[in-house]
Formats: sequence, structure tokens, C-alpha cells
Amino acid sequence: MAEVEKEIKPSDDSTDDSEEEESEEEPKLKYERLANGVTEILQKDAASCMTVHDKFLALGTHFGKVYLLDVQGNVTQKFEISSVKINQISLDEGGEHVGICSEDGKVQVFGLYTREGFHEHFDCPVKVVALHPQFSRSNNKQFVTGGNKLLLYERNWLNRWKMVTLHEGEGTITKVKWRANLIAWSNAVGVKIYDISTKQRITNVLRDNTSLRPDMYPCSLCWKDSATLIIGWGTSVKICAVKERDPTELRDLPSRYVEIVSAFDTEFYICGLAPLADQLVVLYYVKENADQMEEEIRARPRLDIVQPLPEVCEEISSDALTVRHFQQNECRDYCLEHSEGEPLFYIISPKDIVVAKERDQDDHIDWLLDKKKYEEALMAAEISFKNIKRHDVQKIGMAYINHLVEKGDYDAAARKCQKVLGKNMELWENEVYRFKTIGQLKAISQYLPRGDLRLRPAIYEMILHEFLKSDFEGFAMLIREWPGELYNNMTIVQAVNDHLKKDPANHTLLTTLAELYTYDQRYDKALEIYLRLRHKDVYQLIHKHNLFSSIEDKIVLLMDFDKEVGYLHKLFKRDHHKGQKYHERQISLYAEYDRPNLLPFLRESTHCPLEKALEICQQRNFVEETVFLLSRMGNCRRALQMVMEELGDVDKAIEFAKDQDDAELWEDLISYSIDKPPFITGLLNNIGTHVDPILLICHIKEGMEIPNLRDSLVKILQDYNLQILLREGCKKILVADSLSLLKKMHRTQMRGIQVDGRCFCIKYCTGKLCQLRQSQKNRGLAVCSVPGNCINSVVR
Repeated sequence: MAEVEKEIKPSDDSTDDSEEEESEEEPKLKYERLANGVTEILQKDAASCMTVHDKFLALGTHFGKVYLLDVQGNVTQKFEISSVKINQISLDEGGEHVGICSEDGKVQVFGLYTREGFHEHFDCPVKVVALHPQFSRSNNKQFVTGGNKLLLYERNWLNRWKMVTLHEGEGTITKVKWRANLIAWSNAVGVKIYDISTKQRITNVLRDNTSLRPDMYPCSLCWKDSATLIIGWGTSVKICAVKERDPTELRDLPSRYVEIVSAFDTEFYICGLAPLADQLVVLYYVKENADQMEEEIRARPRLDIVQPLPEVCEEISSDALTVRHFQQNECRDYCLEHSEGEPLFYIISPKDIVVAKERDQDDHIDWLLDKKKYEEALMAAEISFKNIKRHDVQKIGMAYINHLVEKGDYDAAARKCQKVLGKNMELWENEVYRFKTIGQLKAISQYLPRGDLRLRPAIYEMILHEFLKSDFEGFAMLIREWPGELYNNMTIVQAVNDHLKKDPANHTLLTTLAELYTYDQRYDKALEIYLRLRHKDVYQLIHKHNLFSSIEDKIVLLMDFDKEVGYLHKLFKRDHHKGQKYHERQISLYAEYDRPNLLPFLRESTHCPLEKALEICQQRNFVEETVFLLSRMGNCRRALQMVMEELGDVDKAIEFAKDQDDAELWEDLISYSIDKPPFITGLLNNIGTHVDPILLICHIKEGMEIPNLRDSLVKILQDYNLQILLREGCKKILVADSLSLLKKMHRTQMRGIQVDGRCFCIKYCTGKLCQLRQSQKNRGLAVCSVPGNCINSVVR
């Protein structure tokens, strides 16, 4: 709402544990006090009734005034109707006509934009009035009034008002609601519904608690739609569905009937009802017992959202509202009106009008921020960024970063900077300087922009200098990860050299300096450092930048610290056969300096001596290499034994058995695994497609606990079913292909073959093809040259 005095908060009547728990639950509604002109009106007068239209509000007072208000509470029109209380105001759907009744018996129906009207003064108070929803149409000029009887007024074709009594004799009419062709009203006995189209009363819903005075605890009526009436009276709620009667059951009964689809009791007295989707909004009048006193005190009214069920209701939310002068109000002083367009709910009391509305995404984010749930607030803002009006995603993100910094979670705060700050370089620089102030530059360093968008070089240099003071390894990592364009390379080189003067043998700084020289294309200096450090990257540097001319005088040095491994590996990768005489030597070199390449070498080389390789691997206890060599030399059982005993890896043992595809190996594996539950689980999960699982299951000892046995057995069955399906699929394909080829062969064999000068019979005669000769008497007819052996003739 636009101009309001202040937001109405749910009250804090107690501070017990249950309330603390409820405070963690987000409210469903938000509240604002209707102000502006309403404030001035209620200072001098008191509200007696109000009705709501999508375009405006109509407020009646105890001093007989009717005010038309905009949705902000500003007065747009004022009508002096009476000197006493306005009992009810009714509007048609178009908001063009208004009906008003007052305590002194006055009834007025008039057009807000026309001069037509109805004015009548009865000799008794008129409590209710309701216009036909389509009153503006000429054929729907109807309205009802209620005092001690319910009267229907209808304008005839002579432009005169005709009055019909719909009901009387059961006390004062206290409430009336008109929806489509249905009129619902309440009196001291109960609630009736009248069908204006058939001129029939279709139901009578009796009042439950007859001990409550109907004038003190009035009935509340609300149409949810054209066929659903909600009734609230005392502490009882009933939801009634108007349904069409089966034509075969009509007889003398009305064409419609009412079914009560939900009925439940509440804890407090009902002042008003309104629908909210499939839920209900209920306004309660609350009485509480004073401490150590028998008398009751009037508490704040409550607005609850409930989910109606057939016989009970489920509370969704509950708010106690601090309305003005609630201590002096009775149940009859409150009422609840709602707008059918936007879900707005108006709580009307004599000295206050409060507007409740559903909380939007901005309100949801407000609540999350208030509860310091910044991550959820940021996520909600990102998801609904098109719908939020009062919040900004980046500002919420900054609040989250500030919160994390205050908590001391600097790494998380730095990580969020990457997402929140985005392309705003000014904010990035501000955050970097903030992290510098709190001594946490290292935390933000790995998240700084380093792509097309980047900060000033001075920012990156500041961070590098910070690392250079206390963390050489971190400094080296940044140099490797950051592109050299981010900072002034010579400035950093000078800073590294200054540190090396104090610690000239620092391996990390020397290596990093070589990388800086390489980026700066000063390859001679980088090569010199790598050679001094005997660094393995020297060969990559030489090959990548074609520095062979620079190492002519350094060959001896290169060979001294890396010997054959420097070139034999490259030679082997280029051609497996050219350096075969060095393969035996390479085994020991790989084992000594480069074990990761030993196994690939053994797999690819066909010239290395296996016995020598096995001896070296066994001396160094290289299990994986030894297993490979044993299997290659044919000692698969010993290889499998090593996998199981020394590696203890069931997956590798299974993989090895699969590669060898040897039934005896599977038997060995099963025998070894039978007393090891984890091995049995691995076998059960993998054995189904290679070996009959029964062989393993039969060997399992009774009572042995096997992890995930059920899942393993289910997998075996699933693998078996899959194999069956694959076989059936293959069989169908094979049968289809065989049938297709058979048909093709049949068509080919049934076809005649013609050659120049002679024809040959397609069919066999006595086991051999018979030659056909052409008849001289009948050209075109070929006859078998083997008399008596063939009964076929072929026409050319």
C-alpha cells in the first residue's frame, strides 16, 4: 500500500518456548494500517461497516456517514445518509450502484454515476441490504433488505418497484450475501439460501450453539464462488456446496440442494471469514482469563489461515493484531471483508482498519535478512530477480559478504565475491582493500578476475608482494595460475631477486623466477636456473622454445644430471624399436627416476628382457609391475596371488581375472576370497557375467556376515535378466535376418537365367544341372538335353 502509518506487527503476548519456535516460522501475511483520510474519520467517528470493491472502498460510520475511499484510504466522496449508525453497504459487481441501510430504517439505492435511485424510510431498523450483482443491467434491477423480515424489491416494466416478502417470522435478519442467482441470509434460527431464478428456498442450515446471543455473536457469511457458501457462527464453521439435484429425484423438491462438505469447531469466536485459494482466512474475537481472577479480559483479535478438512481444520498461520482500542471491542464490533481481485483482507473495528495481504517475494527476502539467513535470501533474490521491487541482488550479496566477514569466515566471503561482485571492478577493488585491511589478502587472491575483465595491475602486484613476504609456495602457485598480463613482470622479478639476496638457495623462489623469465622470453636466464636446479622442466623448455643453440656448451651438464633418461624416453615414444638395445637400461632408469612411466614402458616394449625386469621390480617391491610381468611370462596364478595378498584389492583381482579369462583363475580367486566378506561382496557384484555365481554362493559359509549381500544378490539377478534379454533380442534379430536372406535366396533361385545362344535349367535334374538345347521346330522353347531326367522347360 502507498501511504500508511506503520506496519502492523503480530503481537508478542508471551515469551515461552513455543513462541520462540513460532518466531522461526515465516508469517504468511503482512499488515498495514489504512491511514490518510481514514485516520481523520475515525478520530471523530467510528466505523460500523465497510464493503470492498476492486476499484474503491465504501465505509459506513456510527454517525450515519458513508465515505468512498481509494485503496490508500483517501476520501473521494462523502454521503450524509442518516444521523445514526449505518448497518450495511452493498455494491454491484461493476461498482456503479450502491445500496445503504441504517438503524433508523432508511434504505437508499442509487447510482454513483446516474440519477436513478430508490429511497425508503421504514418504521423499524433495517439491518441488511444487498444488490443484485448485475444490478446495472436493466433486467436485474433487484435488491433485498432485512429487518424483521426479508424483502425483495424488483423494478417492473412500468419502472415501479415491486416488493415481495421472501421470509419472516424467525427474528431479525442479521446478515445477507448475494452471489449470482443465490441469496444467503441469517436470522436467529439459522442460515437460508434462496434461488432467485427458480424462486425456491433450497436449504436451512441450523445454528449450532443457540446459547450465544445472535446480536452479540453475529453470523458471518461469505461466498467462495457461485456454488460454495462459508458460514461462521460462534465457534462453528461450515462449508456448504450448492449442487444440482438429479432430474429423476425432483418431484416436489427444489432443483438444487446443499451438501455440507466441511464442518469444524474453533477455539475462539468467529468475527469474519474469507477464502484464500483452498484455505480460509478467519478473524477471531479472543477472550482470556486474567491471572488469579475469574473475570475475562478482551485480548487482541487473531487472524488465522486454516486448511479446512471434512471434520477439522489445520492451522497454517496465526497472528494476534494490535488494533486500536481492542480492549473496548466486542465480537460484533469486528468484521472481515476481502477483495476478490487482489487477495487483500480488511479487518474493520470501530477505531481502526487494518489491511492484510499475502507476503510477496520482497517480504520473504526481508524476513530472511532479518533472520540473518543471507544465503537463502540471495538465492531467493536470484531466482525472482524479475519480480522483486525493493531489493537488489548485488546489495543482498554484499550484505552476505559483510556477514561472513564479521563471522570470520573469510574464505567463504571471498568465494562469494566472485559471484556477487561480477563485473563491477570498483566493488572488486574496494573488497580487495578491505581484505588487505583485515589481513586476509590470501583468502581473496584465488577468486580475483583474471579473464577479459581484470583489475588494475597494482592490485595483483599488491597481493603477490603479500604472498612473497610470508608464503613462498602460495606465491609460486599464483605465478603459475595467473596470466602474466595481470601484473608488471619486471616489478615482480625485481622483488624476487631482492628476496634471493637474503636466501640465494631457496628452491621455490628460484623455480618461480625461472617461470617469470620464461614468460618474459628471457630463456637464457630461465635455462641457467633450471640447469643449476637440475630441474626436469629443462627439456620441455629446450624443445618448446627451440633452445638447442643455447645449450651447445651445456650438453655435458645436461647429460650429467639426467643421462639417458633425458633422451631415451623421447626416442622410445617416437619409435619403440630404434633404441631396443637400451631397453634393459631403461628399465632400471625408469625404476629409479620415473616409476609412473615404467609400467607403460613394460606394456609397449617387445624387446626388454622380462627376467631382468622382474628381478628389478621384485627388488623394489613394485607390485603392479611384478603382476604384469608374471602374467606376461605365463605365471598368472602367482600374479593373481600377489594382487590378492599384497594389494588386497578385490576390484583389481577381478579385473585381472577378467583380462585372463581363465576358469582356473576364477576358482583360485573364489577360494582365496571365501573367508573375506569384502572380497565376496566384490565378487558377487562382478562375477555374474563371467562365471556362474552359484559356484561362489555354494562356498559361502552359513552364518557369515557379508556387507551389502542383498544388493549384491539383486545385482546378480538383474545381470542375469539382462543377459536373457540380450540373448532373446539377438535371437529375434538372427531369425529375422535368416528369414530375410531365405526369402531373397528363394526369389533368386526361382528366377530364370538367360545367356547368349543357350539357356540352363535353374533346377537340378537327377542331382545335376541339365543343359537345355533349343528346339528347331519351335524357336524360343528350350528342351532338356538329358531325355527323361528333367520335367522342366524354360522359355527364353
